[in-house]
Amino acid sequence: MPNDLHDLVGSQRAFFASGQTRDLAFRIRQLRQLQAVVATAEDTVLQALEADLGKSAYEAYLSEIGIVRSELRFTLNRVRRWAASRRVPTPLTGLPGSSRIYPQPYGVVLVISPWNFPFLLSMTPLIGALAAGNCCILKPSEYAPQTSAAMATLIAEHFDPRYLAAVEGSADVGESLLAHRFDSIFFTGGTAVGRIVMQAAARYLTPVTLELGGKSPCIVDRSIAVDHAARKIVAGKFLNAGQTCIAPDFLLVDATVRPKLVDSITEQITRFFGTDPRQSRDYARIISRRHFDRLAGLLGSGRIVFGGKTDRQQCYFDPTVLDEVGWEDPIMQEEIFGPILPILTYDDLGEAVARVRELPPPLALYLFSDDPAVQEKVIEEVTFGGGCINDTLVHFANPHLPFGGIGTSGLGRYHGRFSFDTFSHFKGVMKKPAWFHTPLRYPPYGNLSRLKKLLR
Repeated sequence: MPNDLHDLVGSQRAFFASGQTRDLAFRIRQLRQLQAVVATAEDTVLQALEADLGKSAYEAYLSEIGIVRSELRFTLNRVRRWAASRRVPTPLTGLPGSSRIYPQPYGVVLVISPWNFPFLLSMTPLIGALAAGNCCILKPSEYAPQTSAAMATLIAEHFDPRYLAAVEGSADVGESLLAHRFDSIFFTGGTAVGRIVMQAAARYLTPVTLELGGKSPCIVDRSIAVDHAARKIVAGKFLNAGQTCIAPDFLLVDATVRPKLVDSITEQITRFFGTDPRQSRDYARIISRRHFDRLAGLLGSGRIVFGGKTDRQQCYFDPTVLDEVGWEDPIMQEEIFGPILPILTYDDLGEAVARVRELPPPLALYLFSDDPAVQEKVIEEVTFGGGCINDTLVHFANPHLPFGGIGTSGLGRYHGRFSFDTFSHFKGVMKKPAWFHTPLRYPPYGNLSRLKKLLR
């Protein structure tokens, strides 16, 4: 495998050096090819997602395939404009002359994708990498083997491996890939592995984009209608059985509305998934028994007010609500990444904001409040990657918004134009007439006071 990877990276480097990927017409053809592949392979991908995660066709299309198709349309409609050089102002000291910015691809890039949304989180960064004119190697997660195999087959059947290839395998394969020099690395996953990726990239000073995670808070203010909040919280938390990097990790609720909110959340869970969610076709499964066991170990925190039933053999885990949770409980010490919703309370908004600010900056934050002053306070005073006011998750699907974390929740951003920019180097060039000379720049230097006056 190491020799094969060496040859693959080398062949992509040679293909990039040929200049073919820099041609805008070539990029558009490849994006259209990917668009056609995604459209014709829907059933294959849907079946793979059901096999790996127990996702219903509706949920899989809503949260993965539909977003990918939207991202492709958005990119194809705009890539000509993004790829064009643009003129920028030239200062007085640079005249006569002109200045332009030229977007150029990095070269050969590596995309390492996770298992929780294995199709979406492989294709979305891939779209940006190809739009920017790069060659790309995709390393999908071995924890979603059916989806990984489906993507690898589709890519192998429809793309030149010198341009785009998928490499399957365990973590050892990922380590072997990271031993090679890439021109950019895009990683989605956990913080611990993100550090390993960054250390590997440092060897070659390779730019990295890290999409990580963290404990994304959901603050519920007393001004909100709790029934509306509960519906959106439940939808955001239990999508994909909670295995979502931007799911509301925990609720921080004003004490005056907590009892009603808890009741409303349990009502919404039953409305969405029935009295026995195990029988619902709209409720996914935990990816593996290892992840199941980790989640089961978190049930000792607080008091179970809803759910709590599990089946290790089937990797089934109830939508579970925990009340009376404390900040020091085990469930508050790590990202949950599963269908457990702990509830904490506050008496004063300032106290809640201070508590959240003590945590590492999360990938997402959600606030339910009809008070504009409360909205502005939270947005201005809390550091987080992105989020929603009076909703959950939906900011991810807006290609006009940058998506990414900060600090331990990530580095860099993507989606839409931001994906193109992430995989591009922006070369600044000033053009001057050869005949024009500025005497002030040449030795022997003259009067410093005169120079200062001119530069002011």
